[in-house]
Amino acid sequence: MSTGVMWGWIGGILGGIIGLIGGIIGTYFSIKNTNGPRERSFMIRSAVIFWVGGIIFLTLLLALPNPYRWFVWIPYGILLPLAITFGNRKQQAIRLEESRNK
Repeated sequence: MSTGVMWGWIGGILGGIIGLIGGIIGTYFSIKNTNGPRERSFMIRSAVIFWVGGIIFLTLLLALPNPYRWFVWIPYGILLPLAITFGNRKQQAIRLEESRNK
């Protein structure tokens, strides 16, 4: 194995580990910084859905043969922004409702 290939593998593995740690930290603080029980419950459900969706996406990306794996990006690129927008609006609505009830 040449030096360039070795550094490529090291960079890829370290980048993946750093990305995973960043996702775990972001998930933790998204749940921790909620204001009430309904918002916390919603964030936990959202986190589970996003993590499962991400794992499914990566599994399909790695498992499908070459011409078909690129088609996985189409629903991902459409559904991810829609899910984020819906989730943010729903969280804000829950936050407003919980602040009115206090």
